[in-house]
Amino acid sequence: MIRIGIVGGTGYTGVELLRLLAQHPEAQVEVITSRSEEGVRVIDMYPNLRGHYDNLAFSVPDVQRLGACDVVFFATPHGVAHSMAAELLATGVRVIDLSADFRLKDAEEWAQWYGQPHGAADLLGQAVYGLPEVNREAIRSAQLIAVPGCYPTAVQLGLLPLLEAGLADTMRLIADCKSGVSGAGRGASVGALFGEAGESMKAYGVIGHRHLPEISQGLRIASGGQIGLTFVPHLTPMIRGIHATLYATVTDHSVDLQQLFVDRYADEPFVDVMPAGSHPETRSVRGANQCRLAVHRPQGGDLVVVLSVIDNLVKGASGQAIQNMNIALGLEESLGLAHPALMP
Repeated sequence: MIRIGIVGGTGYTGVELLRLLAQHPEAQVEVITSRSEEGVRVIDMYPNLRGHYDNLAFSVPDVQRLGACDVVFFATPHGVAHSMAAELLATGVRVIDLSADFRLKDAEEWAQWYGQPHGAADLLGQAVYGLPEVNREAIRSAQLIAVPGCYPTAVQLGLLPLLEAGLADTMRLIADCKSGVSGAGRGASVGALFGEAGESMKAYGVIGHRHLPEISQGLRIASGGQIGLTFVPHLTPMIRGIHATLYATVTDHSVDLQQLFVDRYADEPFVDVMPAGSHPETRSVRGANQCRLAVHRPQGGDLVVVLSVIDNLVKGASGQAIQNMNIALGLEESLGLAHPALMP
C-alpha cells in the first residue's frame, strides 16, 4: 500500500485529492496537514468523505511524519512548498506539488509573476513538469514533480499537435479561456460570491496572467522556437470546468487535422479527441480526469479553432497529480482515475 501525505488539505485541490485517493486501490492517506485546522477530523469538514477517512484528522506539518510516507502532495498556496521540499526530498519521499512553485524553470521569471523571491531555486533543475502527454518518461524517474496549472493543461493539450507538426504560425496564437469559480480557491473572496459571480461573466488578467509564462514555456518546447501568445482568462458562473477556445493560423491545407489530433493522442488514456464537428462541453468532464478536444477549420480557411475542456480540479489539478504518481511508481496510469464524468 502506498503511504500518502497531503500538505494543505483544506482547499478544493486537497479535498479533491482525498476524494480521488479514496477510490485508489493502492493508496492510503496517512497524514494530512493544516495549521489552522489542527485536530479537526477530515469528515467534520468534508462530510462527503464519511466512511472513507473517519479516523483521519488534520495536523501541523511535520517533516518526520511526512518523510515516512512514500508520496507527499502539496496542495498549498504558492511559495509554501519552497520551505519544505528540500527536507522532504532528503528523506527519499517523492514530492508532487500542485502549486506553481516548480513549474517555471527560471527563478527570476517566477519571482516576477508571483511577487516574491523563489525560495528553492536550487531545486528547479531536478523538478519535472508533470504533463504526462509530454514528459511521461521523465516522470517515471522523477522525485520532484510540478503538476501543471489548469489553464496551462487545457491550452497546451489543445495546441501541441499543431506546434509539434510545425503547422501553426507560432507568433499568432490566441487562447480564449473560461473557468469556473473553484479555480480561485476556497478562500473567502468577494468576487467569488454567488451574488457577484452569478448571472455574469468577465475577463481578467488581460494584460498578464501568471499562467501565461507557464503556457508559453511549454509551447516553446513543443515548437522549438519563440511563441507569440495572447491569453485571456474569463470567470464563468459555474463551479467546475475550463473551456479553452484556441486559435492558430495554419496555411497548409493538405494536412488532415482531425487525423493529426487522433494520431497524436491515440495512446493517451486521458485525452479524448472527439469526432469531426463536435463541440465538447465542460459538463462532459465534470469530476473526471479527462481532456476532451475538437478541432475545426471554419469555412476551410487558414484559421484553425481547437476546443479543449477539462475539470480544473481533476485533470487540471488533483487528478493529474495522481496520474503523475501512478506513472512515477510504475502503476497502471489510470488506477483510481477511470471513473466517468458526472452528468447532469
